[in-house]
Amino acid sequence: MCLLFIAWRPQRRQPLIVAANRDEFHGRPALPAAPWDDAPQIVGGRDLQGGGTWLGVAAPGRFCALTNFREPSRPLPGAPSRGALVSAVLRSPQPLADVLEELSARIDGYAGFNLLAADDQGLWLLSNRATPALQALPPGIHGLSNGALGADWPKVRRGKRRLAALLEPGEVPIADLFALLADEQVAPDAELPRTGLDLAWERLLSPAFIRHPQYGTRCSTVVVGEAAGDLRLVERRFDAAGQPSGQSDWTLTPDGRARREAP
Repeated sequence: MCLLFIAWRPQRRQPLIVAANRDEFHGRPALPAAPWDDAPQIVGGRDLQGGGTWLGVAAPGRFCALTNFREPSRPLPGAPSRGALVSAVLRSPQPLADVLEELSARIDGYAGFNLLAADDQGLWLLSNRATPALQALPPGIHGLSNGALGADWPKVRRGKRRLAALLEPGEVPIADLFALLADEQVAPDAELPRTGLDLAWERLLSPAFIRHPQYGTRCSTVVVGEAAGDLRLVERRFDAAGQPSGQSDWTLTPDGRARREAP
């Protein structure tokens, strides 16, 4: 993932709300969000190159996703796929806090990342660019892109403000979350992060939704957790021109049954 907003326990009816964009090279192969053949209690996409995933949900009531750090000056050739960390969290039968504690002891060999994971007990950040590496986060709205939690990137700031406004009336429509993710506003040069890329690329990557024939927003995903424990995951996919190319819509029940929702 390259942009992720999460509202944890913002209200009783929807105790978990996630809106996220995956930005990636269009040539990198991946499977659409669906129940996994080898773990049907998990719903998410699958990275066919690295073998992991960028975002998924698992019964009962577990969410996990990851954003990469944009740090071109710190290449790490041969590092393991960071998506394997998300898979490990989703597959583990251990309590979420325990599996994250175990993972925190072996994250130094990975390129920079932020991993967010939540269930009905808590919301945690695991990052090998933060101190401490594992942190419990409070209820509320959090936003991440390719930098540290709390970094004042324009698209993160704007998205958090829009999500807060959506929460004010109560239940948040899924269509409004996708509209938030479709924002193509380019940030002013003076507000761009300085990550080591040239100015043209910093501009290109500054909107929430990125269009480029080689690298751009491959999918937008919304996850909504219901008070009854169901998790609904809706993924919209896009081609190299930024045009819609497919959608997945699944509800995962607390006992691990995945139900495809009608289009």
